[in-house]
Amino acid sequence: MQQFTASRNAETPDELWLVEHPPTFTQGRAGKAEHLLHPGEIPVVAIDRGGQVTYHGPGQLILYTLIDLSRRNLGVRVLVSALEQSIIQLLLGYGIEAVAQREAPGVYINGAKIAAVGLRIRRGCSFHGVSLNLEMDLEPFNRINPCGYQGLPITQLSEWITPPLRSEIESTLIKLLLEQLGYNPDLLQIASQGHPNTDSLTDTLNEPK
Repeated sequence: MQQFTASRNAETPDELWLVEHPPTFTQGRAGKAEHLLHPGEIPVVAIDRGGQVTYHGPGQLILYTLIDLSRRNLGVRVLVSALEQSIIQLLLGYGIEAVAQREAPGVYINGAKIAAVGLRIRRGCSFHGVSLNLEMDLEPFNRINPCGYQGLPITQLSEWITPPLRSEIESTLIKLLLEQLGYNPDLLQIASQGHPNTDSLTDTLNEPK
C-alpha cells in the first residue's frame, strides 16, 4: 500500500484490496504499549494507520481503500462514513441492525464491535481501510484493549447468522461501497493477486460516474 500510494500519479486508477491476514496484532501510529496486554506468540506489527491496536486473523474480511481523495473531492470523514455505512447496509441485508459511533469509528451490534476502521492519508490519497469479523477465533482480542478501549466487547457475523459464502459478502460489500462513493460499478476491473497466507482480490476503479 505504501509503495502503491507513493508511486501513483493523477492518472492512477483507485483500487480496493480484499485480503485475509494470518494472526497479527497491528499497532497504529498513536498506539500505546499499555493496550497490548499479553500478545503471546502472535506478532505485533507497527503500521502507519491511525488508531490503536487491533487484531487480524483468518475468518476476517479486510478491505483496503486506495483512493485519491483529492481527485474525487472527498474528505476523510466522508470515506470513514462510507465504510461504516457500507458495513451497516451489508448487515441489514442479513437482518442484523448495526450502528456507527462517531467518537469511536467502527460498526457495532448491541455495543459489541464487529468492524474496525483505520486509515492513513498521504499526498491526498488514502490507504488501509476496514476489517469485518466474519467467522474467526475471537480469543486474541482478549489479549489487547481493542482500538484502545478496555473491555470492549467484540462480535462477529457467525454469532448472529450462519455466514453466507465469503465471495457473496465481498461482492455485496464492494457494490455498497461503490454506491456510497459514487463510482460507476460498470467500470470495475477485477484482478486476482495471490500472496502467501493471503487470499486477495484487487478491484481497480476507473472513472467515476
